[in-house]
Amino acid sequence: MVKLNKIYTRTGDDGTTGLVDGSRVSKADARMALIGDVDEANSTIGVAIAALGDDPLVAALKGIQNDLFDLGADFATPGEDFAPSDMVLRVVPAQVARLEREIDAMNEGLEPLRSFILPGGSYATAILHVSRSVVRRAERAAVGASETIALNPQALAYLNRLSDYLFVAARLIASRAGGDVLWVPGASR
Repeated sequence: MVKLNKIYTRTGDDGTTGLVDGSRVSKADARMALIGDVDEANSTIGVAIAALGDDPLVAALKGIQNDLFDLGADFATPGEDFAPSDMVLRVVPAQVARLEREIDAMNEGLEPLRSFILPGGSYATAILHVSRSVVRRAERAAVGASETIALNPQALAYLNRLSDYLFVAARLIASRAGGDVLWVPGASR
């Protein structure tokens, strides 16, 4: 369990931050940009939870928020051994598989797509689309970082699946409020 008695430590005043293994990297490091994108995605999901009120989707989104802290810990742990242990938190295949099952369950009752979807409709739908786009940015950051540092392939898969999850979740919420806002090519000409 994490215990934080003091929020500021002054150790980052030189522009560096600590990783799980105790090493320090620049706050501008690709790994830290990635962790920041994951943190932002988590925050936008928190806004979606607030917008959804007592919707049944809230419980799953809270679980995803917890997963995103696992993901941040995974990305903050250098090394090439991606096996979880008592001392090392790693994203595992079961977390990716759970997202896939939930995507399939949500998608089951939705109409097939007839067009691309505009990120709008209700506030809850729109913020889920914002979350999806932030997760896509995190995924791009992960792919970029993985070109120079070893990252857990399951963590990369989780990000990829999470953006799909948020897309389908946005469609599900939109379906309860009249349906998707569809792109109409050339409509503004």
